[in-house]
Amino acid sequence: MSSTEHGGAAGPALRPVTVLGAGIVGICTALSLLDRGIAVRLIDRGAPGQETSFGNAGVISPWSVVPQSVPGLWKQIPGLMIGADRALSIRPRALPAMLPWGLRFLSNGRSAKVRHVSDAMEILCGPSVELYRRHLRGTGEDDLVRDAFYIHAFRDAAAARLDSLGYRLRREKGAEIERVDRAELQRLEPALSRDFEAALVIRGQARALSPGRIGKVLADKVRTLGGEIVRAPIRTLTRADRAWRIDCDGQSFTADTVVLALGAWSPSLLCPLGVRPPLMAERGYHVEFPAPGVEVIHSVMDVSRKIVASSMRDGLRVAGQAEFAPVDAPPDRSKQRRLADLARAMFPDLQDEAPRGWMGRRPSFPDSLPAIGELPGLEGLVWNFGHSHYGLMMAPKSGEIVADLLTKRLANADISALSPARFH
Repeated sequence: MSSTEHGGAAGPALRPVTVLGAGIVGICTALSLLDRGIAVRLIDRGAPGQETSFGNAGVISPWSVVPQSVPGLWKQIPGLMIGADRALSIRPRALPAMLPWGLRFLSNGRSAKVRHVSDAMEILCGPSVELYRRHLRGTGEDDLVRDAFYIHAFRDAAAARLDSLGYRLRREKGAEIERVDRAELQRLEPALSRDFEAALVIRGQARALSPGRIGKVLADKVRTLGGEIVRAPIRTLTRADRAWRIDCDGQSFTADTVVLALGAWSPSLLCPLGVRPPLMAERGYHVEFPAPGVEVIHSVMDVSRKIVASSMRDGLRVAGQAEFAPVDAPPDRSKQRRLADLARAMFPDLQDEAPRGWMGRRPSFPDSLPAIGELPGLEGLVWNFGHSHYGLMMAPKSGEIVADLLTKRLANADISALSPARFH
């Protein structure tokens, strides 16, 4: 695809760019750079697209414009941490970092701040379906992204309110949302428990049939377009005159421009440079049932229990839980067992033999927004990480923004809310 399809010439020629991190954010960044004629090298220790973005619930929503912190959330925190359905936990080792982060997180729940963050989320999530389809074009796997609704299912019909803040924000930005009763919900999702009395159905969305497969397919496209992918653990990032030096096991690279897209591992390279971003590794879990015996037609959230279910190529996936822990801490297997129990309650006819468990680390800033851009004094090092719960949705537009910054294209929207300087 030529750069003119994005609305103009590629701008001044740039030397090759090295992207650190081959998750979905790094892969989409590489594709946007290659599309503008810039040579790209991707470096990561693991297989492309098979870390945090692999385990996503699969929702691709232009209407994910509601931040995690909203007014009154602090009142719900005890309930989220107590009881059999508890969706939130904090490991003791994470407490020293979690306490100041948590205070900043709650301070972002003021109404004015929520609307400011929501506007920035709209910029990132709005074109997500369109951009994924553009990236998948020519791969032969366009069907990995399928049109779908996002169904928010409620056990208490009184709680399914279109006038609550999150749904008001979505509707103000153009989302088509319909409230349906139990009968209509059963028609839309026959496998769903009749314990759900009502739902809010968000239209105009899509779902990924395999987030991990999308990562692999798009990484293969990076190679097809001439990009280089290096599998190696990244040990250090240092200044080398006016360039950057990347030291890996047994080899080193230099680059004038580096894009840091390592998600929850990004701070490990920034701290030696004197920068400590307020990022927490917010872990999420999923269980996948390979032969479920039931099908979820759309993406369905059990609102009260904070889990999302979706049928994928490899089975029925149920994802959820928020756990704050050190990035290197082992998984909590009890959370996977709890998710399996919640899945059975959600789908009474579920065949639950041999479920597969998974854990990933969401890179979360206190305001639910990623950091995209440079910091003064660290020119040539472009941040593109911190996408929290929204990495799959925000990745394509984040890559476009980085490519626009590096080719000096004028942004068609105010992206100042994404600047890394907001933390300094």
